[in-house]
Formats: sequence, structure tokens, C-alpha cells
Amino acid sequence: MPALLRMPKLSLTMKTGTVVRWYKREGETVEKGEPIVEVLSEKVTCDVEAPASGVLRKIVAKEGEEIPVNGILAVITMPDEPLPEIEEIEKAVTVEFKKPVEKRILASPAAKRLAREYGIDLSQVVGSGPEGRIVEADVRRFIEEKVGYAPKIREAIPLVGIRKMTAEKVSLSKKTAPHCTITMKVDMNEATKLKEKLGVSYTEIIVKAVALALKEHPIMNSSLKNDKIEVYEDVNIGVAVATGEGLVVPVVKNADRKNLNQLSSEIKMLVEKARTGKLEKGDVSGGTFTITNLGMYGVEAFTPIINPPETAILGVGKIEEIPIVVNGEVKIRPVTVLSLSFDHRVIDGAPAAEFLGKIKEFLEKPSRLEN
Repeated sequence: MPALLRMPKLSLTMKTGTVVRWYKREGETVEKGEPIVEVLSEKVTCDVEAPASGVLRKIVAKEGEEIPVNGILAVITMPDEPLPEIEEIEKAVTVEFKKPVEKRILASPAAKRLAREYGIDLSQVVGSGPEGRIVEADVRRFIEEKVGYAPKIREAIPLVGIRKMTAEKVSLSKKTAPHCTITMKVDMNEATKLKEKLGVSYTEIIVKAVALALKEHPIMNSSLKNDKIEVYEDVNIGVAVATGEGLVVPVVKNADRKNLNQLSSEIKMLVEKARTGKLEKGDVSGGTFTITNLGMYGVEAFTPIINPPETAILGVGKIEEIPIVVNGEVKIRPVTVLSLSFDHRVIDGAPAAEFLGKIKEFLEKPSRLEN
């Protein structure tokens, strides 16, 4: 009897998953328990194992396709089982995941090309050719009458995988949390010396400063859930990482209890896993505060969106040497701008400013960060 490989439910909220890559090709032998496909859900990749030994006879879900939980990914059979049986099983069990067969539309190649360029649904266009065939002139008339001027479409990128999950998460954040953002300039002269002394990055220094500031301002380390503000004991800091597939946020657990060298090693490991698509669910869960750094792209300041269900997020701008007044004298110092977005349901402006000021204090006098 053929065995069906299905999309697993990796979390309570998971509804769909995306096929990242197949480790096996159709016709290759597989062993029960052997990883044969990598899938993505909620920014976490997971290997799905073969439910039985045999031959990978049919790959139903191609790489890049989004499949519902319990949807069929592939069919595994014994080597001597005939292919027709597999086709019958596929028809029977995947009908709910198949798109309905679209009615064939008669259209000239030129009409199809023009419709594709402008994103026009040809089923909405009335054809003037023989047997209702749609010609280019019909599409142009439809554009002028129904659409008006519309720019040509160069490419249609499906909103799937990490990009879809990010879109859903930031939309939820902006709809539910009233954002307020404050900014503050920070003299990074002493932090630069610490960076050179220990061989760590600015991001790692900032993570440490934020972790210590959260211990002194615990309300920033909280979430609003069911009309209650839950203040966390653990300080778990997410560090936003840009990848080719989108933004992911691996989490440094108990960042306040680790020294800079430990933080540096852990952050570098998490960033590498993020950029190679090897993050596990535990790597991206449990965050209580997030840091996002766009300084390397030349951004001076920005308004970051809170990573729900957290209460606040810190944005870090570029470090730029500018003249500032130090003890009554003008000095050229490396300066950055920190942007703190916070949920105004939980935090008011004054405590948010005090928290940001504490981060500034730690960065300008970073002796405590070495411990």
C-alpha cells in the first residue's frame, strides 16, 4: 500500500508550510525515518522524514509551493507497485488541495502577452475575434475603458514563505499596537574602543547594553495579553537578520546573564544559521525584545515595527563621525541614532525615554558591559 508524505503541523498556529527543497528525486530509494524534504513554517525550517521505506514515486508539491497542513507532499511505494495505483490515490486524497480546472480562454499570443504585462484577467475581456477569440485590440480597449492607465508589470512575486509570514506579523502589529517612536543620539567613542579591544561587533555591544537596561526597566520587557501586562523575568533578545528569503529574528536567550564574548559567539552562530536556512523553532521563539540594525545600509534613523507580542523594538542607525560638544569643546566623535518604537498601551513616553537614556548611558560608559 502506498505511503503518503504529508505537510506536518509544526505549531499550534501553523496553517500552511512551504516546500524549500527536496533531498531526493522521483524514483530514488528512501528509508523510513530518513529526511527527504525541507519545509518552512513561521520562519523555521524543518526536515520531514519518510513515513515508510520504498521508492519516492511521486513528488506532488514542488519546491517553492505553499501547502496546507496535512496536504500531500509526495507518495512512497514499494519498488514493484504500479504507477496507475499512485495516480488513483493522488486523485482521491488531494482533490481538496487542487485548484479547480479553469475554463479555456481563446486568445491570441499578442493578447495574452499584453494581458500578462498589465495583470489583466482575460476572463473579464470580451473577444471580438472568431468564436469569441480575444485579440490584442480587445485587451487594449479593456485597459482603456476599465482600468485606465496602468504601469506594465515586470514581475509578479508570490507572497509566500518568510515574506508572507513577515507581512502577516507586521500587519498584525500595526493594527493592534499603537506605535510611538522616540530617537536619541549616542556618542559611540567608548563603545568603539571596547569593540576594538574585545574584537566584537557593535550589534553585540548594543545587545548587551539593551539586556542590562531591560533589567533596570522591566516594564519594557513585557507583553500585553488578555488585558494583562505580563512582565518577563527572562531577557531574551531577538536580533533581526536580513536573508535572501526575508527577515528572520533569531533569539539570544538570557542575554543579561552572558558576557560579551559569549554573546558574540552565540549571535554569530544564530546569524549563520539564519542565512543558511538552518534555524530551528527554538532559535526564533521566546523573544521578549527585538533589536534591528540598518546602520550597515547607511540608514541614519527609522521607525521599526514592534515584533508582536513584544512591547518594544530598538532600531539602530549608522555610526557617523560628526562634530559634537564634549565638556565645552567641539570634538569629532562616532555617533549613532537609536530609534525606540513602543506600544503606547503599555508604555508612556517618559519611561520609554528613561529606558532609551539608560541604553545611551551604557554605550557611552561601557565599563559595565565587560562583565
